[in-house]
Amino acid sequence: MPEYLPTAPAKGTRDFLPAEMSVRTQVFGHLYDVLELRGFLRYDGPILEPAEIYERKSGQEIADQQLYTLTTKGGERLALRPEMTPSVARMIAGNAKALQFPVRWYSHPNCHRYERPQRGRVREHWQINADIFGSDSANCEIEIFELIHDMMSALGATPDMFQVRANDRNLLSSALTDIVGVTAEQLPQVFTLVDRWEKSDRTKLSDTATEIGLTDKQFEKLTEILTSGAALLDELPEQVKENSNLVKVLNSGAADLITFDPMIVRGLAYYTSTVFEVFDTSPENRRALFGGGRYSDLASLFTSQQIPGIGFGMGDVTLIDFLDTHGLTPKPRSEVDVVVIPVIEELTDASREVAGRLRKAGLRTSTPVELRKLGKELTRADKAGARAVVIVGQEDWDAGNVTVRGLATREQRTVALDGVVDAVNSSL
Repeated sequence: MPEYLPTAPAKGTRDFLPAEMSVRTQVFGHLYDVLELRGFLRYDGPILEPAEIYERKSGQEIADQQLYTLTTKGGERLALRPEMTPSVARMIAGNAKALQFPVRWYSHPNCHRYERPQRGRVREHWQINADIFGSDSANCEIEIFELIHDMMSALGATPDMFQVRANDRNLLSSALTDIVGVTAEQLPQVFTLVDRWEKSDRTKLSDTATEIGLTDKQFEKLTEILTSGAALLDELPEQVKENSNLVKVLNSGAADLITFDPMIVRGLAYYTSTVFEVFDTSPENRRALFGGGRYSDLASLFTSQQIPGIGFGMGDVTLIDFLDTHGLTPKPRSEVDVVVIPVIEELTDASREVAGRLRKAGLRTSTPVELRKLGKELTRADKAGARAVVIVGQEDWDAGNVTVRGLATREQRTVALDGVVDAVNSSL
């Protein structure tokens, strides 16, 4: 007996059969439309990048634990991209002289991270990225927050289904140093602690704080400021708040788009000020869906020119989970709208002519590749989701006619060939 290879995809990856691919195409199509209505232009880049750009800018967790790396025959160390932001920073820096800033770009790459597969996490995912490069204005933050709401709305989500929780790393740094008494050396470790705050129990958080060097009193104060919400802003220096784009958003007409939350910090190392995460509010799926933030110096890996940016990445796994949770997942499209069936083999060319007319009119149309009895072809068309069939019989064809049958109504009529498009449309 031959030993067959397994048919399952590699661990942490997924197959998308036509029905699931139809759902994904519909979902992402809505998101592309929103992005392009706002002037975002689509780009793409290589799936392989020098490993160094992730090791230097993406943060320790990605660089040390999640990066897929390889060494070429020439000795070059490459990595499968775990995210798109370093790549787009490289592209922006390399083409900066030819660009008219600010620029709005978006992409939809597949990314790879060596993670433990679980709900919401796989090893290969697709992620829509949207970024604005070349401006420090708080209007960029406002546009990004508006964009998120527009994209979620395009998928059928209402504002009560999700929440955009935002923070500013500079505000948090001020709170940690001025109120809690965290030292500059301790700050990176405390940021990591804050990033894990909602995912760990209090004992573990307290133990980690002790390891960092915080006293019990400092830990209590840290707990107080992280749970204080917008009230924390009243305790911060005015100069710090004046320099914060997020505070400007909170003082604008766009304030209702976000909720200020001191716990939002984001784990990626390149975020420098505004950070945000979008959360599902359903008790069945209360988790972060996606997030992003502002980076002032990401392009510094590639150029001395400072090119600020702000953006986010929306992953497909958590997005589809969100749609499933709220009953918003679209149904797969049928294979075709109409099937043209020749009664005998000799009418195959005639059926192709009819099908050509229907396709030119924008109707998804197929013809049998292996002709069977009419009853079996009608059953096949019904299972394919067709809403109408066109039957090409010898006597009708000789008279310049065809028969159009609505599969839902079972009503049929004979029409002239020139009227077949209108007849099919009326059956749909």
